[in-house]
Amino acid sequence: MDTVPTYTGAEGVPYASASTAQHFGGNNIKGLMLLQDTQLIETLAHFSRERIPERVVHAAGVGAWGEFEVTHDISELTDAKFLNGIGKKSKVLLRVSTVGPERGGADTIRDVRGWGMKIFTEEGNQDFVFNSIPVFFVRDPIKFPSLNRSHKRHPATNQGDPTMFWDFHNNNQEGIHAIMALFSDRGTPKTVRHLNAYSGHTYKITKEDGTFHYVKVHIKTNQGVETLTNDEATRLAGEAPGIHGVDLYESIAKGDFPSWTFFFQVMTPAQAENYRWNIFDMTKIWPHSDFPLIPVGKLTLNKNPGNYFAEIEQAAFSPSNMVPGIAPSADPLLQARMFAYNDAARYRLGVNYQQLPCNRAVSRVYCPFQRDGSMTFTDNYGGDPNYIGSDLKPINYKGKFGAHGYKIGGHEEWIGSVVGFTSEVVDDDFVQARMFWDMLGKQEGQQEHFVYNVACHLKGAIPQVQEKALGMLSNVYPVIAEKLRVSIGNLKKVAPLN
Repeated sequence: MDTVPTYTGAEGVPYASASTAQHFGGNNIKGLMLLQDTQLIETLAHFSRERIPERVVHAAGVGAWGEFEVTHDISELTDAKFLNGIGKKSKVLLRVSTVGPERGGADTIRDVRGWGMKIFTEEGNQDFVFNSIPVFFVRDPIKFPSLNRSHKRHPATNQGDPTMFWDFHNNNQEGIHAIMALFSDRGTPKTVRHLNAYSGHTYKITKEDGTFHYVKVHIKTNQGVETLTNDEATRLAGEAPGIHGVDLYESIAKGDFPSWTFFFQVMTPAQAENYRWNIFDMTKIWPHSDFPLIPVGKLTLNKNPGNYFAEIEQAAFSPSNMVPGIAPSADPLLQARMFAYNDAARYRLGVNYQQLPCNRAVSRVYCPFQRDGSMTFTDNYGGDPNYIGSDLKPINYKGKFGAHGYKIGGHEEWIGSVVGFTSEVVDDDFVQARMFWDMLGKQEGQQEHFVYNVACHLKGAIPQVQEKALGMLSNVYPVIAEKLRVSIGNLKKVAPLN
């Protein structure tokens, strides 16, 4: 059997050459091209359309395939099938990204890393959308677009702007712990293999009998945490901007499969009602001394994509994709993201993005009330009714998703009534940042690294924004602002034009 493919056009018609074109003028370089040359016209037309909109955030990323394996029995906590049965394995697609830069941005830039993970289970797709820091910058969903704009390019100069970054955070200080984590010496992972990920969001894990617990998810590298200094990261951004993608691809190609351990922090409803911090506040962690990490499973990446665009660029992740046994909480940012992520995929990939191989569930999908639309490439449910309440096609119903009177895990009534609300920054918002600074003080040189990293970034902001940022950081400890003022002054002496 001939294994060499025969070249054709997109409609399957064979062509004698991929490099010639028809023109009027004889066998000579000069001449007029012919509109009848379908191959030339299609080649040029497709080239102009082969890009899709990049992600508004998390545009620059790397990815691979792997598996999730259950290593510990947590059946008393959840009925989710992919989490039950020690040794059970599920296929996984993982994408790790920076947040602010466009596609092609340097992998080593000081930025939060996003962690998009799709677990293909017999009950549907379970997605997790995590970050490399355990807390987030804001807790009010209406601030989410502004947060990301402030980390991107200035509308006039089209350049990254430290003034925008610090101006936003000076006036929205609830995420001070996240800012400190970003500028710590652990802010830039050496490689994807040395990265930890955290849910930030609070989820529910549920049982059929109605019992449930609140959880936060931690994913810890089995390769050990290794980071780059600010200067190393800056150098590599110029010398090897795609170093994380190269490292991940080559590690998997040679059989050195990176792995991570999954942990849950678990809290009962009664504990949630009486805990010191609002458990739905994404700017707060649950200290491990209060809620220890419980091991759950292991993630291993063991297969590179055959084609990056098809398998990674077209991948779509959303926290709204939850299987039975996992449910959303009253976390405001989680609620907002459950809409925003799927809506971003509809814009970027089209309304039928779930049909793409990299997103398609391995369980049977029968959803005849969502059909048609651009780029449908299934049988579109044939002649089955596309409206509810038909006697022409029997349908079985299972589970409680969308059922009449169903509450997702219960316990919603303790939260309160509907009001117009925005959170206010209070002294309690700085407590965990103080804990973080004190922790850095127990590790030789870490407080100095933090001050240097912040100073390198903050010195690029205009003076009035610098002063307000120093005031914000003095709310953590006045000594931090004092050290920063000295460090910024020293950096300006070295590089007066900056």
